[in-house]
Amino acid sequence: MEWSACTDEYEKLVFRMSTPRVVIDNAVCSNSTIVKFDSARKHGILLEAVQILSDLNLFIKKAYVSSDGRWFMDVFHVTDQNGNKLTDESVLKYIEQSLSSIHNGKTNHRNGLTALELKGTDRVGLLSEVFAVLAELQCDVVEAKVWTHNGRIASLIYVKDCNTGTSIEDYQKINRLEARLRYVLQGDSDVRSATTSLSDVVIHPERRLHQMMFADRDYQKNPIFEFTSETPLVTVQNWAERGYSVVNVQCKDRVKLLFDVVCNLTDMEYVVFHATINTRIDQAYLEFYIRHKDGTPISSEPERQRVIQCLQAAVERRSCEGVRLELSTEDRQGLLAEVMRTFRENGLNVTRADITTTGDLAANAFYVTDAIGYTADQKIIESVRQKIGLTNLKVKELPFVSQEKADREDQSVGVGGAVLLSLGSLVRRNLYNLGLIKSFS
Repeated sequence: MEWSACTDEYEKLVFRMSTPRVVIDNAVCSNSTIVKFDSARKHGILLEAVQILSDLNLFIKKAYVSSDGRWFMDVFHVTDQNGNKLTDESVLKYIEQSLSSIHNGKTNHRNGLTALELKGTDRVGLLSEVFAVLAELQCDVVEAKVWTHNGRIASLIYVKDCNTGTSIEDYQKINRLEARLRYVLQGDSDVRSATTSLSDVVIHPERRLHQMMFADRDYQKNPIFEFTSETPLVTVQNWAERGYSVVNVQCKDRVKLLFDVVCNLTDMEYVVFHATINTRIDQAYLEFYIRHKDGTPISSEPERQRVIQCLQAAVERRSCEGVRLELSTEDRQGLLAEVMRTFRENGLNVTRADITTTGDLAANAFYVTDAIGYTADQKIIESVRQKIGLTNLKVKELPFVSQEKADREDQSVGVGGAVLLSLGSLVRRNLYNLGLIKSFS
């Protein structure tokens, strides 16, 4: 056989060995769909897998992650937001195809739009001023994500020129836009840290928001609003015998929780070698065995404290503080400026926002509290709805997945339970072979 032919066969072998293997099973477990994902181990691939499931707003009820040498094995138990197994064939096919073609660093292109990154000190009415500037400078907001945490705000806003319907190409207009937004963000007390810039970053937008908050060191800031949510419990210990740092996170369960934690571990340059995720009722328990990229565990007390602070912040950034209001109406120029002004005039503070536009329809979600961070008065909410339109602005109850029944079913005797126990035994055996536990019985 000629050398070129040998080379081709070798490349094909490497490709087959490196291509992730995906199995989706709806028969094994009685209350969730099992997604098995095996691939060659590389930094960030766990995040890419979790990101695909999170983008579909799926609940990850349980998960087992284990690496054996250079091979990575993940098992996810997922449901939809109502706690049901996945039955839509198009969704199942999308998951399988996306995981099979997974590639670390997959881009998110938004052709024809200008992306703005904003960071600064949060305050009541800030977003009203930001969107007023965009409306005044003839910028249509097509999509935006806004997070606030510990008195800081980070936002990715995708806009187009109202006159051309495409990205903003006029450099004078861009400079004027950046200057005006920076002035608004600075206010009277944030002259140094407020930043406004055009973004050429094409990674996942929510991962980018985490990076922006992390770079801004929001985990070290003091909150300016009196939120009442419980602080996530995070512990970090070193397992000297095996050279791992063991991270445990306990907090209220929600959609995209695992993504937020893994995203921050990845961006802090830690590698997850093994992990176990469990949920009970509305609580989540996450355990990770991690090392630095160079193979060493956490080496100092200050670093340990930093990991604890950063993971607590990662969980809190997306915490659903306040009442969720959903706006669905025909899009028009200046719509967001009007809505935000109405919120501000009625003393409502926006803690998080997800803004999307599809065709001529605006579908936006806002989380609002009163001016000091407590639950907004129902009368004020209804007054705001009257002004914006009762049919346009609705109060949305957050989905709650009760797992009491699911937990009982997990413990029942049957084929599904037996297979699940077998799967758990397989994971424990794998950990035993790696020396991570003393017994798999």
